[in-house]
Amino acid sequence: MVSREYDGLAGAGGVKDVCRQLAEALVAEAGLEVTVVLPRYGFMDAVQSGFSPLPLTDGLHVDFCGDRARQDCVVAMDYPDKERRETVSFWQQQRKGVRVILVESARFAEKLGVYTYTAREEEAESWKKKGSGHYDYFAMNILLQKAALAVMVHLGERPDVIHCHDGHAATLAALMRELPGQRHYFSRSGTVVTIHNAGIGYHQEIADIPFARAVTGLPVSVIEDGMLGTRFDPFVVASGYAVMNTVSENYARELQETGEDARTGWLGHHLLKRGVRLAGVTNGINPEDFNPEQAERLGLAAPFNPRGDLTGKRRCKEDILSACNGGTRWQKVEQVGSLQLEPDLPLFTFIGRMSAQKGVDVLAKSLDLLPSETRLQILVLGSGDPKLEDAVANLAVGVDERCRVCYLRGYDPLLANRIYAAGDFFLIPSLYEPCGLTDYIAQLMGNLPIVHLVGGLVKVEDGKTGFGYVEHSAGALASTMERAISIFAHDRKRIRSMQRAAVERIYSHHTWKQAMAGYLDLYEQARKMACRY
Repeated sequence: MVSREYDGLAGAGGVKDVCRQLAEALVAEAGLEVTVVLPRYGFMDAVQSGFSPLPLTDGLHVDFCGDRARQDCVVAMDYPDKERRETVSFWQQQRKGVRVILVESARFAEKLGVYTYTAREEEAESWKKKGSGHYDYFAMNILLQKAALAVMVHLGERPDVIHCHDGHAATLAALMRELPGQRHYFSRSGTVVTIHNAGIGYHQEIADIPFARAVTGLPVSVIEDGMLGTRFDPFVVASGYAVMNTVSENYARELQETGEDARTGWLGHHLLKRGVRLAGVTNGINPEDFNPEQAERLGLAAPFNPRGDLTGKRRCKEDILSACNGGTRWQKVEQVGSLQLEPDLPLFTFIGRMSAQKGVDVLAKSLDLLPSETRLQILVLGSGDPKLEDAVANLAVGVDERCRVCYLRGYDPLLANRIYAAGDFFLIPSLYEPCGLTDYIAQLMGNLPIVHLVGGLVKVEDGKTGFGYVEHSAGALASTMERAISIFAHDRKRIRSMQRAAVERIYSHHTWKQAMAGYLDLYEQARKMACRY
């Protein structure tokens, strides 16, 4: 696998979870040998994390650092006006049976965030605005992909399949077929490209075509064939060489059969015109990662079992209400507003990016549409668009005894666990959602999701494992919240039945053991496709 993220090392979204959990499942359940290649970013300490230098065995130049030998190799990274080379080396470690290789490079080491600049970087250089994307994002992606191919060659390894995650790694499918020497070496290796998010801005496309041609080294004909509109698009160029999938069956359908594809720049329809049908494999989850019976590991106030005794869940709710009642000095988040110490009131929760894609604008508008006699509390955790952050903060500042809102600006994974465990209902009003993992996590914690039934969120069964609505509007969300509140107030037995059904559904249909089967089919297709070369 080639990815910019891997859970426990580097992450910014759901890609990290998919990479780790799928890799571990392929090892444990399918008995495969799996290697994951990703960058060694500046915020990662390879030695402290237990990595060791990876020796390359083909007589490459050796640099000595202290008493350790580190073998480097060079990667062609040309610019339009000159030939260039960049030096990379590698670290390795076994993590739960998965070999993880980190690419050491000056280009990666100077970055303190996976995809965007941090406050620390902005302080050092004012043009690196916090939250803005790396200026050399495309070069970073190409360096990772070329380094991944290089390490395989230098180790003498020819994988059956290379699984490329998202646009950051998708160009590899073309590189291994078109760069000198690669086609022969990888003649029996297939490629699978997984589109985790096809939304505009997520393709890793580039408008500077001369730069794309130079830094990739791809022939002009391949560059021209890989265009979507006026930009070179990694997903488009990959489609001629790889088996391609999205992270849910319904998202694949939306991209190629509905107008929802407009949100991608019509990528899905463009691929369909090229004869490429996207497969859909709904992401799974490892339930043990979010088992509330393991309270100490997850940072919960008490253990509980959504399929059995929920006594501990009430304690978790009381714990977070107390923490958000005022006076808590948070280390990683800023609190705006507060919650009341009333555990009998329904607690609605939201964890995610402050963005229109996540439906934060709809959420903010929906509260005014709830009936005046409705009482509830809402707890929000996340950061993102400053305007949406301010909108949620304004709701929290305006004290309303009917509907208290508390906004925790920022993110803390252990705090997120506490919120998942405390909540009665989990809001996912996304404009679009390729798959969704937060609904799984919420369900495993006895927190029933309320979702816009789009993309992968259709796996939530309305009235059975959560609540859903079709129209993306504040009114539809408010009506669904009102329905959930009514059942919470008048039919707790049904709520308990839904909590149990949600967990049972995950164990029977959505673990990585089940989801892995879809990827094994794609891997076999990719191997057969490789025979064409």
